[in-house]
Amino acid sequence: MGMTGENVADLRTELSQLEDPGLRAANERRGDDHGINLTALRSIAKRLKKQPELARELWATHETGLQLLAVLISSPRQYDSAQLDRMLREARAPKVREWFVNYVAKKSPHAEELRVSWLGADDPLVRSAGWALTSDRVVKNPDGIDLRGLLDAIELSMKTAPDPLQWQMNACLAQIGIMHPEHRTRAITIGERLEVLKDYPTPPGCTSPYAPTWIGEIVARRRDG
Repeated sequence: MGMTGENVADLRTELSQLEDPGLRAANERRGDDHGINLTALRSIAKRLKKQPELARELWATHETGLQLLAVLISSPRQYDSAQLDRMLREARAPKVREWFVNYVAKKSPHAEELRVSWLGADDPLVRSAGWALTSDRVVKNPDGIDLRGLLDAIELSMKTAPDPLQWQMNACLAQIGIMHPEHRTRAITIGERLEVLKDYPTPPGCTSPYAPTWIGEIVARRRDG
């Protein structure tokens, strides 16, 4: 039972009351088996605050809604690298993987160790997490990282990579082009040649995920700013 008195059964009941059949149907088309409004879920997490033990109990249910809540009330330092590796491999719902990587793995003191390990994994879902951590490092801490080598790997295998691995490699390509002017021309050239996500439907006012367009728009926006 958590510090606020709630336990797994209480929270499962609370989340079930938030289920929206229409939202579940839309989420299931993306592989996420829940119909919970994520803003409402964040409100519950704000009430609970960080609760490492409750987070572990929620994660162990393997239920998507409860695992999402577990991520939000976790402290990234509560897990060692082996636990984080196991949790990533257990997370099958795309939103759980996305939140786990962004809110826990990226903020863990083991992030660099995991990044290197995950990039070499056989499972493309695990490799995609490695690329997500690599994009984060390209932006925040590029010293010592082989940007040319990353571009070589993207050029060689992004075109045939399965989604979401392809998506994360493409994001890394764009971030290299945005953040590192000395590699911008090559990043754009790779994007133009591979044409990954070139025809991806992009709502008005949003930036296309097609790397040459993405790079161009963000760089221009920064210059104007």
